[in-house]
Amino acid sequence: MGAFIVQHTVLQRMNSSPEASGDSQSGPQKPGPQKPGSLQPEPQKSELKKSETQKETQKSEPELSQPKQFIKQLKQLVQETCQHAPGSPRRQRGMTQLIRLMTPKLWHAPQPYYADALQQTWIFFCRNLCEATTGKVYNPEVASPVTWLNSYLKHRLHDFQIAENRQRATTLSQSSFASFGEEGTLDPIDRLPAPPDIPTWLEQVRAWAQQDPSGELATTHVSKHPSVTAQLLILKRLPPETPWKVLAADHGISVGTLSSFYQRQCLTRLRSFGKSQGYF
Repeated sequence: MGAFIVQHTVLQRMNSSPEASGDSQSGPQKPGPQKPGSLQPEPQKSELKKSETQKETQKSEPELSQPKQFIKQLKQLVQETCQHAPGSPRRQRGMTQLIRLMTPKLWHAPQPYYADALQQTWIFFCRNLCEATTGKVYNPEVASPVTWLNSYLKHRLHDFQIAENRQRATTLSQSSFASFGEEGTLDPIDRLPAPPDIPTWLEQVRAWAQQDPSGELATTHVSKHPSVTAQLLILKRLPPETPWKVLAADHGISVGTLSSFYQRQCLTRLRSFGKSQGYF
């Protein structure tokens, strides 16, 4: 009976001891309970670091391969688009999708004539992507579609820059006479005043442009601007000249577009008239 009482007392003390209750605020802690607790955070940190490393790797891989995937996607879309007949709805949808994908990748420049150069680039793209219409057809073995178009766009920007530089360097007298001379220089004899009964070359040119015997000056105009004709620009650019900036503001057309049209459509006709009159 005494042994039973002693055993019962020991059991009560064990059940009420800090070790048995798990209370960490009183009494010394044995190494046993600390060992599992101290080993547990290390695997968690290691697993967390491993998980973060895997996420960073998964995130960086698409970024590194994105340009190649994008180019591959463009070339595949070009191939699919060109399989359809010109002018067909599927060809048009493919062209639209390509333009949407490539627009953010094209070269950008602050020049005022950039929009005109870009418009010419897209026209070139539509005409020469699948068939050689106005230039060489696109070759996917040579370059990506973006590289191909950027090269053409930069050339057009260079052309506009040259035209603008020439216009700035041309004086009033030189720009007038450039319509008739190949070298853009005025012969000193032509500076002599003409006899009163003989019209000067300037008056003759003005009369020719106003009368427009062939009718082609009045019918040749800037694209999408039927009111801006070759006849109008020739008369406006004869002395006293109307500045290009004023013409551009009046008609809502860039200086580059007007200057390019004048070089291609007006000067050629002025030279032909000058030769027919024996000016040079």
